[in-house]
Amino acid sequence: MLFDTHVHLNVQQFAGEVEDVIERARENGVTLFNVVGFDRETITKAMDLAEKYPYIYATVGWHPVDAIDMTETDLEWIASLSKHEKVVALGEMGLDYHWEKSPKDVQKEVFRAQIRLARKVNMPIVIHNREADQDIVDILKEEKAEEVGGIMHCFSGDIEMAKECLDLGFYISFGGPVTFKNAKLPKEVARDIPIDRLLVETDSPFLSPHPYRGKRNEPARVTLIAEKLAELKGMSFEELAQQTTQNAKTLFRLE
Repeated sequence: MLFDTHVHLNVQQFAGEVEDVIERARENGVTLFNVVGFDRETITKAMDLAEKYPYIYATVGWHPVDAIDMTETDLEWIASLSKHEKVVALGEMGLDYHWEKSPKDVQKEVFRAQIRLARKVNMPIVIHNREADQDIVDILKEEKAEEVGGIMHCFSGDIEMAKECLDLGFYISFGGPVTFKNAKLPKEVARDIPIDRLLVETDSPFLSPHPYRGKRNEPARVTLIAEKLAELKGMSFEELAQQTTQNAKTLFRLE
Protein backbone atom coordinates (compact mmCIF):
# COMPACT_ATOMS: atom_id res chain seq x y z
CA MET A 1 0.00 0.00 0.00
CA LEU A 2 1.60 3.25 -1.17
CA PHE A 3 0.53 6.90 -1.02
CA ASP A 4 1.77 9.02 -3.94
CA THR A 5 1.84 12.29 -2.01
CA HIS A 6 2.50 14.55 -5.01
CA VAL A 7 1.08 13.83 -8.45
CA HIS A 8 -0.27 16.01 -11.25
CA LEU A 9 -3.02 13.89 -12.80
CA ASN A 10 -4.60 17.27 -13.53
CA VAL A 11 -2.24 18.33 -16.36
CA GLN A 12 -2.41 18.11 -20.14
CA GLN A 13 0.10 15.24 -20.35
CA PHE A 14 -2.57 12.90 -18.91
CA ALA A 15 -5.53 14.23 -20.90
CA GLY A 16 -7.85 11.38 -21.86
CA GLU A 17 -5.74 8.80 -19.98
CA VAL A 18 -6.38 9.53 -16.32
CA GLU A 19 -8.48 6.42 -15.65
CA ASP A 20 -5.89 4.14 -17.28
CA VAL A 21 -3.06 5.81 -15.36
CA ILE A 22 -4.93 5.42 -12.06
CA GLU A 23 -5.69 1.76 -12.83
CA ARG A 24 -2.01 1.00 -13.54
CA ALA A 25 -1.04 2.66 -10.27
CA ARG A 26 -3.59 0.70 -8.27
CA GLU A 27 -2.39 -2.54 -9.87
CA ASN A 28 1.07 -1.60 -8.56
CA GLY A 29 -0.14 -1.11 -5.00
CA VAL A 30 -0.70 2.65 -5.03
CA THR A 31 -3.92 3.06 -3.08
CA LEU A 32 -3.93 6.79 -2.27
CA PHE A 33 -3.09 9.89 -4.30
CA ASN A 34 -2.60 13.58 -3.52
CA VAL A 35 -3.27 15.58 -6.70
CA VAL A 36 -1.62 18.98 -6.51
CA GLY A 37 -3.11 22.05 -8.18
CA PHE A 38 -0.87 25.04 -8.83
CA ASP A 39 -2.86 27.54 -10.94
CA ARG A 40 -6.50 28.23 -11.87
CA GLU A 41 -6.86 25.38 -14.36
CA THR A 42 -5.04 22.67 -12.40
CA ILE A 43 -6.71 23.55 -9.09
CA THR A 44 -10.12 23.13 -10.73
CA LYS A 45 -9.10 19.76 -12.18
CA ALA A 46 -7.60 18.60 -8.88
CA MET A 47 -10.91 19.33 -7.14
CA ASP A 48 -12.84 17.47 -9.85
CA LEU A 49 -10.64 14.38 -9.42
CA ALA A 50 -10.86 14.49 -5.62
CA GLU A 51 -14.65 14.65 -5.79
CA LYS A 52 -14.84 11.81 -8.33
CA TYR A 53 -12.53 9.24 -6.68
CA PRO A 54 -12.69 8.30 -2.98
CA TYR A 55 -8.94 7.56 -2.85
CA ILE A 56 -7.82 10.87 -4.37
CA TYR A 57 -7.20 13.98 -2.26
CA ALA A 58 -6.31 17.50 -3.38
CA THR A 59 -3.75 20.14 -2.49
CA VAL A 60 -4.46 23.66 -3.74
CA GLY A 61 -2.11 26.60 -4.07
CA TRP A 62 -0.08 28.77 -6.39
CA HIS A 63 3.20 27.79 -8.03
CA PRO A 64 6.08 30.30 -7.70
CA VAL A 65 6.80 30.31 -11.44
CA ASP A 66 3.28 31.71 -11.98
CA ALA A 67 3.26 33.95 -8.90
CA ILE A 68 2.97 37.05 -11.07
CA ASP A 69 -0.44 35.82 -12.28
CA MET A 70 -2.00 35.31 -8.85
CA THR A 71 -4.62 37.84 -7.73
CA GLU A 72 -6.22 38.57 -4.37
CA THR A 73 -9.34 36.85 -5.72
CA ASP A 74 -7.31 33.71 -6.36
CA LEU A 75 -6.06 33.72 -2.77
CA GLU A 76 -9.63 34.09 -1.51
CA TRP A 77 -10.66 31.18 -3.75
CA ILE A 78 -7.90 28.98 -2.30
CA ALA A 79 -9.06 29.98 1.19
CA SER A 80 -12.62 28.87 0.36
CA LEU A 81 -11.40 25.56 -1.10
CA SER A 82 -9.39 24.85 2.06
CA LYS A 83 -12.70 24.09 3.80
CA HIS A 84 -13.48 21.23 1.38
CA GLU A 85 -13.35 17.79 3.01
CA LYS A 86 -11.02 16.39 0.31
CA VAL A 87 -8.46 19.23 0.47
CA VAL A 88 -5.57 18.10 2.68
CA ALA A 89 -2.94 20.83 2.23
CA LEU A 90 -2.15 24.17 0.59
CA GLY A 91 0.45 24.37 -2.20
CA GLU A 92 2.49 23.82 -4.05
CA MET A 93 4.00 27.10 -3.00
CA GLY A 94 7.56 28.32 -2.61
CA LEU A 95 10.36 29.79 -4.71
CA ASP A 96 11.78 28.89 -8.12
CA TYR A 97 14.89 30.79 -9.20
CA HIS A 98 15.47 28.66 -12.30
CA TRP A 99 12.71 30.19 -14.42
CA GLU A 100 12.41 33.95 -14.76
CA LYS A 101 8.69 34.45 -15.44
CA SER A 102 7.96 35.83 -11.96
CA PRO A 103 10.40 38.25 -10.27
CA LYS A 104 11.88 37.02 -7.00
CA ASP A 105 10.19 39.73 -4.93
CA VAL A 106 6.78 38.76 -6.35
CA GLN A 107 7.47 35.07 -5.64
CA LYS A 108 8.39 35.87 -2.05
CA GLU A 109 5.27 37.98 -1.54
CA VAL A 110 2.97 35.25 -2.90
CA PHE A 111 4.81 32.58 -0.86
CA ARG A 112 4.40 34.59 2.35
CA ALA A 113 0.72 35.25 1.63
CA GLN A 114 0.04 31.53 1.22
CA ILE A 115 1.89 30.58 4.43
CA ARG A 116 -0.17 33.19 6.31
CA LEU A 117 -3.35 31.75 4.82
CA ALA A 118 -2.30 28.22 5.82
CA ARG A 119 -1.75 29.37 9.40
CA LYS A 120 -5.14 31.09 9.37
CA VAL A 121 -6.98 27.96 8.17
CA ASN A 122 -4.63 25.57 10.04
CA MET A 123 -3.48 23.43 7.11
CA PRO A 124 -0.08 21.95 6.22
CA ILE A 125 1.78 23.34 3.23
CA VAL A 126 3.58 21.74 0.28
CA ILE A 127 6.85 23.46 -0.61
CA HIS A 128 8.37 23.80 -4.10
CA ASN A 129 12.04 24.79 -3.99
CA ARG A 130 14.33 25.24 -6.96
CA GLU A 131 17.70 26.90 -6.46
CA ALA A 132 16.40 28.90 -3.49
CA ASP A 133 17.40 26.86 -0.41
CA GLN A 134 18.32 29.65 2.02
CA ASP A 135 15.46 31.98 1.07
CA ILE A 136 12.98 29.11 1.49
CA VAL A 137 14.21 28.29 4.99
CA ASP A 138 14.39 31.96 6.00
CA ILE A 139 10.80 32.65 4.90
CA LEU A 140 9.47 29.49 6.55
CA LYS A 141 11.04 30.64 9.82
CA GLU A 142 9.98 34.28 9.49
CA GLU A 143 6.37 33.33 8.70
CA LYS A 144 6.19 30.79 11.56
CA ALA A 145 5.47 27.89 9.20
CA GLU A 146 6.26 25.48 12.04
CA GLU A 147 2.72 26.19 13.29
CA VAL A 148 1.32 24.12 10.41
CA GLY A 149 4.26 22.06 9.08
CA GLY A 150 4.03 20.34 5.74
CA ILE A 151 6.11 18.70 3.02
CA MET A 152 9.41 19.60 1.42
CA HIS A 153 8.34 18.25 -1.97
CA CYS A 154 10.88 16.38 -4.09
CA PHE A 155 13.65 17.36 -1.69
CA SER A 156 16.94 18.31 -3.32
CA GLY A 157 18.78 20.12 -0.53
CA ASP A 158 21.63 18.95 1.69
CA ILE A 159 21.37 17.32 5.12
CA GLU A 160 21.82 20.67 6.92
CA MET A 161 18.77 22.08 5.13
CA ALA A 162 16.84 18.87 5.79
CA LYS A 163 17.54 19.16 9.51
CA GLU A 164 16.32 22.77 9.56
CA CYS A 165 13.12 21.69 7.82
CA LEU A 166 12.66 18.76 10.20
CA ASP A 167 13.06 21.17 13.12
CA LEU A 168 10.22 23.23 11.62
CA GLY A 169 7.97 20.17 11.65
CA PHE A 170 8.21 19.33 7.96
CA TYR A 171 8.26 15.93 6.31
CA ILE A 172 10.88 15.21 3.64
CA SER A 173 9.55 13.73 0.40
CA PHE A 174 11.62 12.01 -2.26
CA GLY A 175 10.78 11.44 -5.92
CA GLY A 176 12.47 10.01 -8.99
CA PRO A 177 15.86 11.74 -8.58
CA VAL A 178 16.73 9.57 -5.55
CA THR A 179 16.89 6.62 -7.98
CA PHE A 180 19.23 8.29 -10.49
CA LYS A 181 22.61 6.57 -10.70
CA ASN A 182 24.58 9.83 -10.28
CA ALA A 183 22.36 11.21 -7.48
CA LYS A 184 24.79 10.93 -4.57
CA LEU A 185 23.39 13.76 -2.39
CA PRO A 186 19.70 12.69 -2.33
CA LYS A 187 20.74 9.17 -1.36
CA GLU A 188 22.94 10.45 1.48
CA VAL A 189 20.16 12.69 2.77
CA ALA A 190 17.52 9.95 2.51
CA ARG A 191 19.61 7.65 4.71
CA ASP A 192 19.60 10.28 7.45
CA ILE A 193 15.90 11.23 7.45
CA PRO A 194 13.98 9.69 10.39
CA ILE A 195 11.64 7.03 9.03
CA ASP A 196 8.61 8.68 10.66
CA ARG A 197 9.22 11.89 8.67
CA LEU A 198 9.76 10.34 5.23
CA LEU A 199 7.32 10.48 2.29
CA VAL A 200 7.29 9.18 -1.29
CA GLU A 201 5.99 10.88 -4.42
CA THR A 202 6.30 10.79 -8.20
CA ASP A 203 5.62 14.43 -9.19
CA SER A 204 4.11 12.78 -12.29
CA PRO A 205 4.31 13.47 -15.18
CA PHE A 206 7.74 14.87 -14.28
CA LEU A 207 10.98 13.36 -12.92
CA SER A 208 10.49 9.73 -13.90
CA PRO A 209 12.68 7.36 -11.86
CA HIS A 210 15.40 5.10 -13.23
CA PRO A 211 15.15 3.22 -15.61
CA TYR A 212 12.48 5.49 -17.13
CA ARG A 213 14.40 8.74 -16.71
CA GLY A 214 13.43 11.26 -19.39
CA LYS A 215 10.08 9.62 -20.12
CA ARG A 216 6.64 10.68 -18.94
CA ASN A 217 6.28 9.69 -15.31
CA GLU A 218 3.17 8.21 -13.75
CA PRO A 219 2.13 7.21 -10.21
CA ALA A 220 2.63 3.47 -10.77
CA ARG A 221 6.37 4.21 -10.63
CA VAL A 222 6.27 5.37 -7.02
CA THR A 223 7.06 1.71 -6.25
CA LEU A 224 10.55 2.20 -7.77
CA ILE A 225 11.16 5.17 -5.48
CA ALA A 226 9.93 3.26 -2.44
CA GLU A 227 12.16 0.29 -3.34
CA LYS A 228 15.23 2.55 -3.55
CA LEU A 229 14.40 4.24 -0.23
CA ALA A 230 13.86 0.86 1.46
CA GLU A 231 17.27 -0.22 0.21
CA LEU A 232 18.89 2.99 1.48
CA LYS A 233 17.18 2.65 4.88
CA GLY A 234 18.01 -1.04 5.23
CA MET A 235 14.40 -2.11 5.64
CA SER A 236 11.87 -4.14 3.69
CA PHE A 237 9.76 -2.59 0.95
CA GLU A 238 6.63 -3.52 2.88
CA GLU A 239 7.85 -1.77 6.04
CA LEU A 240 8.74 1.37 4.12
CA ALA A 241 5.43 1.40 2.24
CA GLN A 242 3.46 1.01 5.45
CA GLN A 243 5.41 3.69 7.33
CA THR A 244 5.40 6.32 4.56
CA THR A 245 1.66 5.80 3.99
CA GLN A 246 1.04 6.21 7.72
CA ASN A 247 3.20 9.34 7.73
CA ALA A 248 1.12 10.88 4.94
CA LYS A 249 -2.14 10.00 6.67
CA THR A 250 -0.88 11.60 9.88
CA LEU A 251 0.21 14.79 8.14
CA PHE A 252 -2.98 15.05 6.07
CA ARG A 253 -5.16 14.17 9.11
CA LEU A 254 -6.76 11.19 7.40
CA GLU A 255 -6.93 8.96 10.47
